[in-house]
Amino acid sequence: MSALDRFSLKGKVILLTGGTGLYGRGLTTDLASAGATLVIASRNAQECERVADEERRNGGDVVAESYDQGDEGSIGNLREKILERYGRVDGVVNNSVARTMSSADGSVEEWEASMRINATGIMLMNRIFGEVLCNLKGGSIVNVGSIQGVVGPSLSLYEGTESPPPPPDYFFHKAGMVNLTRFYAALFGSSGVRVNCLSPGGFFNDHTAPFLSRYNANTFLGRMGNKSDLGGSVIFLLSDASSYVTGVNLPVDGGYTAH
Repeated sequence: MSALDRFSLKGKVILLTGGTGLYGRGLTTDLASAGATLVIASRNAQECERVADEERRNGGDVVAESYDQGDEGSIGNLREKILERYGRVDGVVNNSVARTMSSADGSVEEWEASMRINATGIMLMNRIFGEVLCNLKGGSIVNVGSIQGVVGPSLSLYEGTESPPPPPDYFFHKAGMVNLTRFYAALFGSSGVRVNCLSPGGFFNDHTAPFLSRYNANTFLGRMGNKSDLGGSVIFLLSDASSYVTGVNLPVDGGYTAH
């Protein structure tokens, strides 16, 4: 197999959760174009189907499913649907996240809802789909974290803007994701299953001055990320090109966390 062929996802059944949002929409296009047989899933079945239909019209092999990451039974049902349809899963990209808190003053109920979906739910996704991959003796899980799981908040970026800094639950569960990734990389490694984490940062989402200029100045590349900046790293970690890479947290942040 040539070096370029090792990056192909052709013949691989990949599950991407949260396939319609800021990161997910670009990932859906990139994974489909890399040849994956792709299942995208979120709570919004209608939006997932709309995106899947767009990709099918562009030649992609993409289907939509719905699931609730805060519900263990729903995650199990998603697994069974995929196995019934394809008989296997070769890779999982855990990209779904729920923003239940909006500020540091959010309620305990909002915090607990966040933990159920973004902490317990991510653990269950790794456990439930990891079991499938271990039974098949191979595969890759990619957990999509954040730079906010690696560093503290840069509060000065938000001064004088209408946008508050990310709330505390986000920092907590994204930091936990990094070490959860290491745990499952160790647990599943003997079965040939790899588990890695990506920590994106600063992806452009209609940001305006002064936040935009401040943020850009804090990256080595002088810009925020765009919708095509994450897919290459995810494809690498899902593909045979990264067959000896596991337990890694890879920042995709233009150098923001390398200061």
